Amino acid sequence: MTRVRIWFALAGLALLVGLWMALTAPADALQGVWFRLFYVHVSSMWFGMLAFLVTAFASIAWLVRKTPKWDRLASASVESGVLFTGIGLVVGMIWGKAVWGVAWDWEDPRLASTAVMFFVYLGYLALRGAVSDPQAKARRSAVLGAIAAVQVPLVYFSVNLFRTLHQTQTVRPDGMTMSPEMRPAFFVNLLAFTLLYVALVQARIFVARAEEARGTTELAAGDAVVPPRLDEVHDV
Repeated sequence: MTRVRIWFALAGLALLVGLWMALTAPADALQGVWFRLFYVHVSSMWFGMLAFLVTAFASIAWLVRKTPKWDRLASASVESGVLFTGIGLVVGMIWGKAVWGVAWDWEDPRLASTAVMFFVYLGYLALRGAVSDPQAKARRSAVLGAIAAVQVPLVYFSVNLFRTLHQTQTVRPDGMTMSPEMRPAFFVNLLAFTLLYVALVQARIFVARAEEARGTTELAAGDAVVPPRLDEVHDV
């Protein structure tokens, strides 16, 4: 648990520094101060998608190895991914309302595909909650976690395939479209969200292990209770 606290402490410090740098970074020439939402929006969406890719990797590893650690990692990463994606969607809607004049547009491929991905992974969490048998839960979740990851590249590259409200990628193979003065704030916020992701996953894995240990203890205690046989019951 000490290691988890250290991760959260580092993440909290990095987030404070990242917030300060985002608020003091130069304003955008066209979007003004509203562009500062970019640092939170992009960082959270990136780590939402990264978390879902980690879930796919862990899901495939579980299907191959059948070891509980991979199921724990897949579940923990999905929960973090849903959290980050939810934050990204809310911040994006605020940014969109200020800049585009509309918070949401289903005709925008990036918005629509992100929403679908978000609800699919909410379904993943619902599936885990609906299945009580650990092996069945892990197997069904692993299959869904591996398949659902095909959405991630579709969401990421949708701004290049279809041009509507969203701008194209800021970070490209040939460089960045962002002003050099804005890059330090962007990289610090990416670091902050990296630390936060690691902290959340570590904490959730710790809780999952504790829940499994408690379930095993309760099962063992229940097995120790044997109902009396009828022939052993005597009238008083």
